[in-house]
Amino acid sequence: MSTVTAEDKPSRPGRAPYLRIATEEAFAPPEMIDIYRKILAKSDVDPGFKGLMGFYMSSPSARARHIMRCLTDLDQLRLQHMDECGIDMQVIALTAPGVQVMDKATAVSFSQLANDQLAEAVRKHPTRFVGMIAVAPQDPTAAAKEIERGVTRLGMNSVVINSHTQGEYLSDPKFWDIFAAAESHNVPIYLHPNSLPANMIQPFQACGLDGAIYGFGVETGLHALRIITAGVFDRFPRLQLIIGHMGEALPFWAYRLDYMHRATVLSQRYESMKPIKKKPSDYLRENFFITNSGVAWEPAIKFSQSILGVDRVLYAMDYPYQYQVDEVIAMDNMAMSAQDKKKFFQTNAQAVFKIA
Repeated sequence: MSTVTAEDKPSRPGRAPYLRIATEEAFAPPEMIDIYRKILAKSDVDPGFKGLMGFYMSSPSARARHIMRCLTDLDQLRLQHMDECGIDMQVIALTAPGVQVMDKATAVSFSQLANDQLAEAVRKHPTRFVGMIAVAPQDPTAAAKEIERGVTRLGMNSVVINSHTQGEYLSDPKFWDIFAAAESHNVPIYLHPNSLPANMIQPFQACGLDGAIYGFGVETGLHALRIITAGVFDRFPRLQLIIGHMGEALPFWAYRLDYMHRATVLSQRYESMKPIKKKPSDYLRENFFITNSGVAWEPAIKFSQSILGVDRVLYAMDYPYQYQVDEVIAMDNMAMSAQDKKKFFQTNAQAVFKIA
C-alpha cells in the first residue's frame, strides 16, 4: 500500500444514504511506542515483534512513516483522513500487539492508561470515534475487571485482543475468565491479528509472508478455530467474537472444516479434539461477526454474506495500515440492495458496538 497523495487520490466519496462506520481502525499511544523501544533494545526480543513493530518504528519508508504518524494521532489528522475518505465514524482499537508483548504488570497497568486515553478521545469526538477496551490476557482476572471498568465507567462496548499472547491462545481454559466477563457484559471480543509466534514464524518470514499478506490470517484463523474446537461457545453460548479480513478466510473453509472436524473426532486421533455440540460452521454463523478490513473485494463480501448472513458482515478500512479512498468508492458502488448496503456500512456496526 502506498500513502494517498493529493496528486494521485481519486475524488472524495460523496454523501451516501448511510453512515460509513469503519470498524477495525488502530491507534497507539506515544507512551506505548516508548515501551516498545525498550523491549526492542533487549537481546531476546520476539522475532515477530521485531519484524513487525521493529520495522515500522525504524524504517524511513513512506509507508512506515505514514503508519507511525497516524497511529499516534487521535485528533485532527485522523479526522482529516476520515473526511477525505468519507468515513463518518471509526471504531478504534489499540494496535497489535498492544500490551500483549509486555510483562504482566506493565501490561495490566498500560491497558488502563490506553483505555483512558481512548475514552478521552471519544468524549472529545463523540460523533466520530468509538473505542474498544484493551486488556492484558497475561492476567485474566485483571482483564475481566478491565472489561467491567471499560463498560461501566468508560462507556465502551467491545474488547480487542490481538490474537496470541506470547505464544499462548485463548482456547486454554486459564483465559476463560475473559470470555465470562465479555459474555456477562454482553460485549463482543474483536480477535485481531498479531505477528506470528516464535515457534511458527520462520517459514513465513523467510519468504516475506509473515505479515498481513498471509501470516496474520493464518495465525488468527488458527486462533479462532482453536476457540471453536475447544468448546468455548458450548461453555459461553452468548459470547460473540469479531474477526477481520473477511473472517480470516474461515467462511471459505466452512465445508471442509465441518467435514474434517467430524472425521477427526470420530477417528479419535487427537486427545485435544473432543466432540462439540455443533458443527464449526454453526458457530461461525451464530457466534462470529466478520469485517472486510483490508479486503475491498465485492465477491468475497457477498460470499461471506451468503454464508454468515447479511447481519454479520461489517465494513472496516484497517486504518492506518490500509488507507485508500478508491476502496471506499468501490464499496459504495457494490451491486447490492440499498438495505443490505446500509447494514454493511452502518446498522450492523451500530448493533454490534451499541452505537446510538
